Amino acid sequence: MPPAIKSALRVSYLSVSPCRIPPVFLPFLYPQQRSASILSAISDNAGAYHKKIRRGRGPSSGKGKTSGRGHGGQKQHGKVPRDFTGGQTPDHIVHGTRGFNNVFSLEMRPLNLERVQSWVNQGRLNPSRPITIRELAKSRCVSQVKDGVKLLAKGSESLTSPLHIVASRASASAIAAVEAAGGSVTTRYYTSKSIRNIIKGKTDPIHSLQSQIAMPGQRQEGDRRKEYPFRLPDPASRKDIEYYRDPAHRGYLNYQLEEGQGPSLFFKTPGTGKFVAKAVKRKTASAVENRIW
Repeated sequence: MPPAIKSALRVSYLSVSPCRIPPVFLPFLYPQQRSASILSAISDNAGAYHKKIRRGRGPSSGKGKTSGRGHGGQKQHGKVPRDFTGGQTPDHIVHGTRGFNNVFSLEMRPLNLERVQSWVNQGRLNPSRPITIRELAKSRCVSQVKDGVKLLAKGSESLTSPLHIVASRASASAIAAVEAAGGSVTTRYYTSKSIRNIIKGKTDPIHSLQSQIAMPGQRQEGDRRKEYPFRLPDPASRKDIEYYRDPAHRGYLNYQLEEGQGPSLFFKTPGTGKFVAKAVKRKTASAVENRIW
């Protein structure tokens, strides 16, 4: 039955029916009347359908015959290694390799003073408390810290707050800029494992067995150690010990140095060693050697 007759019968039935239908349901009784030509214009959303590329199915597809690989050659037949040079002696054998992988190098995350001051101005760092790796990582001032954080002096002219920073390393200009603003810089030893524990809150970020660091807003060192399940390690290699014993680096082990003593563990401070003069024995001619015959 044509749609026009259907709708006419439905209207006549509603007019003679004694029951009343609420007007809310009237739109559902009349289905939409659309032209049949709409079926030819139906399409999916843009990007929802990706047509599969049919390779090697004739020249009309654009990917027939050679399937988009070109005419002959090794690259058409298969994959070629990146450093393949046609079967001759490889370049890394002819010319050798340059450089080496330094297993003793440390990957320090740089931190500039202008970024620290910006975080303080935004209220993301509290300048009245020590700024350690934990505060820097929690505030997203630094991220992906592997072996430590090195404090650099870029943007030191914008530093206005007196900050107390504890970092792995610090440049001489950064130390001078922080101390000129009324703050302090302390460098201390960290390992990659201890940094992960510090960020998780399982290790004290400042105090260890050998540390004597006095920071504003901190409780006693003995009380703080009881809160953490893991202790903070101290350096064991000579290179690290000498770095954190140096007062110029503001190392936390500089209290171990006596007056006039240098940070080196190998070279003695001039004037501190004892010089013992060795007695030289002179050979005297014996009576036997003086005989003529």
